[in-house]
Amino acid sequence: MSDFRRVTDTLSVSPQVTEADMARAAAEGFVLVINNRPDGEDPTQPSSATIEAAARAAGLDYVHVPVRGGPGPDQVDAVRIAIEVAKGPVLAFCRSGTRSIVTWSIGQAISGAADRETLVNQGAAAGYDLSGVLPG
Repeated sequence: MSDFRRVTDTLSVSPQVTEADMARAAAEGFVLVINNRPDGEDPTQPSSATIEAAARAAGLDYVHVPVRGGPGPDQVDAVRIAIEVAKGPVLAFCRSGTRSIVTWSIGQAISGAADRETLVNQGAAAGYDLSGVLPG
């Protein structure tokens, strides 16, 4: 089972999830899963289609926004919009959760939804260091 790390009331991030994690995510109240991991990054990872099928079977919405390296403006916008329109809590994942929280935090900073200090503190509370990602 993956480690769902709460960042805010509306967002949690996780390292790579499994099909079985989708039922757990639904049971914990998530309504949307965002996959930030590109397919084929590791031969043992489940494909986006596999996770999407499990998510939808569990009653969850699903969005695939693959991020290679650092997120670009299109990925930041796609994640920000998906979270904004979600009708409840969102679970975003990648290999370690880092790309997911970084992509989200950049969107929060650009939109003015949260300041750098708040975002760095939220990241730290979830086990991620955002101090080098967000400009001071």
